[in-house]
Amino acid sequence: MRWLTAAIAAIILSAASGIWLFLWDPSASKVEILKTAGVVGGAVIALYALWLNDRKHSLESEKVADERFARSVEMLGNEADQVRVGAMHSLVWLANSTPRYTQTVLDVLCAYLRRPFRHLSWDENGADPDTVFVEAQPEDQREQQVRRTAQRLIRDLLSWGDKKKIYYDLDLTGAALEYFQLDGRRVNRFTARRAQFYGITTLPRMDIRKPTLFSGATFHGRLTITETKFGGGLAFTEATFKGEVDFRTTTVGTFLALTDPPPPKQTGKLEVLPGTAMRTTHAGWALSGDPQPARPRLEDHVQQLPGGRADGVPGDDDRFREGDVYVAAKPEEADNVRFSREGLGNERNPETEPDEVKK
Repeated sequence: MRWLTAAIAAIILSAASGIWLFLWDPSASKVEILKTAGVVGGAVIALYALWLNDRKHSLESEKVADERFARSVEMLGNEADQVRVGAMHSLVWLANSTPRYTQTVLDVLCAYLRRPFRHLSWDENGADPDTVFVEAQPEDQREQQVRRTAQRLIRDLLSWGDKKKIYYDLDLTGAALEYFQLDGRRVNRFTARRAQFYGITTLPRMDIRKPTLFSGATFHGRLTITETKFGGGLAFTEATFKGEVDFRTTTVGTFLALTDPPPPKQTGKLEVLPGTAMRTTHAGWALSGDPQPARPRLEDHVQQLPGGRADGVPGDDDRFREGDVYVAAKPEEADNVRFSREGLGNERNPETEPDEVKK
């Protein structure tokens, strides 16, 4: 059918070119007119053949990419650690050569890090596991290195520096991470609810456009977030800090939800930008800028079920917290400060549901 269409188009263009040549130069011979018309028609057919060939090559390339992706994901379940590492590198190569796969590959690597895993060194010294030498099972030692490879590859895939400014989502809900680093990376939505961060967590100079959610997370070691921009808001609701937090030159906008008690040691101050929504002041937190409680709606940000969860993370409903006691809000306050009833793990599609605070 496509070739028939191309042939008809060639005939029409040939006839049109012949008529145009006759009208432009009536003295031209019939042979010359037919020759010109034939060249035009042949050119149309040739161009169409080139387009079909390019289209065929493109479809074949997409098919090869899809097959490579499927094989690589399947190999992530292989028992041999070197095979799993090879599969991760294959996925990253695919993401770099076929950009439409980048977000999918990031999702796969994050999903790998969400797999249940625990290393004995975390129990001995969660703040700095590499300083502890324990007799862990060989398979645990190998898996530890595979997971660190996944973390490094996630960092490598994210946009940074002078590269094209592309923002991808990261969902590390419930993941166990060691010495996690995302220096200077750009992220769209960063979700790490109930995640366990072992060793030094380094997240400086990041640019995060949408909500960053650390609700229920535990930082066993130092957390460095210097010069990071939390433009879409920041939630440390019910988070646990066992080490220092470095806030120097860090800014937060849209909303801020903190936990009590604050980190035992804080360096610098977290700058709260004007108009940032907060439920209440938090004594002991090192804040600067405009850290005043506001009353806009905070739905779409701190998303937890009311009444708490089986994992021990209390719920965020229409109440304000004062010290260790939850006090029911006044009806008019409850109407103005409404929270989504979604669970901690229920992420929305950031492309279809806006995250802006509604006032």
